[in-house]
Order: sequence, then structure tokens, then C-alpha cells
Amino acid sequence: MSEDFLEIAANLKNISRQGWIDKLSIEKPESVADHTFSMAIIGMMISDLENLNFEKILKMVLLHDLAESKVGDIVPDKMNIQEKQKLENSAFEKIVKTLPESLMTKYTEIWKEYQENDSIESQIVHQIDKLEMALQAKIYQSQGYSKEKLEIFLESAKSNITHPKLKELFTKIVDEN
Repeated sequence: MSEDFLEIAANLKNISRQGWIDKLSIEKPESVADHTFSMAIIGMMISDLENLNFEKILKMVLLHDLAESKVGDIVPDKMNIQEKQKLENSAFEKIVKTLPESLMTKYTEIWKEYQENDSIESQIVHQIDKLEMALQAKIYQSQGYSKEKLEIFLESAKSNITHPKLKELFTKIVDEN
């Protein structure tokens, strides 16, 4: 095992989710690690409900934001998607180079599959990412943050979630007070 890899992954606890800072002026928002944990729980649930490959989904969830440990959480209006992807790909390559070759190969395949978004697992993980964002938005709303300012997050999630079970979960989350 690589100590460097583990330290880099643990650093996600120190990376704040930038969208909450930019849009809501939250001083201490959830970390990327907090977000990843919630995504893992959602991934576990949807995998069990839909009989999906949980191991692959979990690995994809755990790896999907790993590059942010090096580059930070870059929000869409700060950089175009191609630039962001190039920056994150470069960071991810450096991070996994600290691992044994067998893990480096395996994790790079999962990373690429997530980015290509053409497998059922990658599509589910992209939608879980949005669902978790909606869940966090509702948590912030319950803490007194502006419903109007949170609407952009909920609309983004709504337009990106297409899987029936995830849509159902989204509706339950949004309809709660």
C-alpha cells in the first residue's frame, strides 16, 4: 500500500465543496470527503435495490473526486469542462502513480469509465453525484439557507437524474420540508 495515496485521499477531508461557498457564502461547508461518504451510502442503497455491481459503483464513487485533493473543487463557471478534465486527469495520473501497478491500472480504468459515462455504473454514479448535491441542498435549507439560492442546485439535480429509483429518491428528498 502507498502511504502517499492514503494521505492524498485523506486530504479530501480538507477540501471544501466550492459551490456552497460561491452560491451560499457558507464559511464551513461540507468537504469533498463528506460528499463522497454520502454518495457511497446512496450507491449502496441503489445497488441493493436495483441489483447493480456495488463494488464497481463504490470504487467509482471513491475515485470520482480524488483528483480534487490536488486541484481543489473546481465549479463549472470557473473553468470549461475540457480544461477541468485535463487538469483532473493529470492530477489523477500523478496520484495513482504512487500505487502498485496492478492497482494503478485498475483504478485508472474505473476513472476513465466514470469520465466516459457510457456504462450503467458510470451513469448511476454521475446521477448519485447530483442526488447527493440535492440532499445537501435540502440539509442547508433546513439550516436556514435561502431556498431561492438553493434552487439552482435542485434544478441541476432534477435535470440530470434519469434513473427511475434515483428520480424517486430525488422526489422524496425535495418534497420533504
